[in-house]
Amino acid sequence: MLRRIRKFLALDWQHKKLFVQAYLVLGKVRYSLQRRPFKKLVAELDVSRDAVVQAPLEPSARATALAVGWAVRTAANFTPWESTCLVQVLAAQGLLQKRGIAGVFYLGATNNGARDETPGFLAHAWLKCNGEFITGESGHRSYTVISSFSWS
Repeated sequence: MLRRIRKFLALDWQHKKLFVQAYLVLGKVRYSLQRRPFKKLVAELDVSRDAVVQAPLEPSARATALAVGWAVRTAANFTPWESTCLVQVLAAQGLLQKRGIAGVFYLGATNNGARDETPGFLAHAWLKCNGEFITGESGHRSYTVISSFSWS
C-alpha cells in the first residue's frame, strides 16, 4: 500500500488530477449504470453497426487520449466497486468528450457456451480514438462487434 502511495505522489500534478477525475467519473458511471438504462446513457451518441472512420488526431489530442486511457485503467484498479470494461469505456468516453476528443466505443459479444458448460453470452466493451486503443484492448478479438457508438 505504501508503495502505491509513493508511486502516486511521484506523479506530476496533471497525472494526479487526471487520476482523481477518472476515479470520480468511474464512480459516477457505475452509479448511473445501476440507476438508468444503458440506452439513456448513450442517447446523445451516434450508433452504428458499421465501421466508423475517424479523422486523425492531432499529436496533443492523441497524448491526452492516451493519458485518459491510462488514468481510467489505473483508477479502475483501485475502486472498491467493480469497474467493468463498460464502466471504464463510459468513463473514458465522458472524459474524452469533455476535452473535445472524438472517439468510438464498441460493444462485442461471443457465445461462450461452445467453450464451457455455462450457456449464454459474454460481452466486452472497448474504446478507440482514431484506431488506437484507449481502454478494453485485452481480449477484444474474441468478440464480434454488435454496436459501436461514436462522438465528435
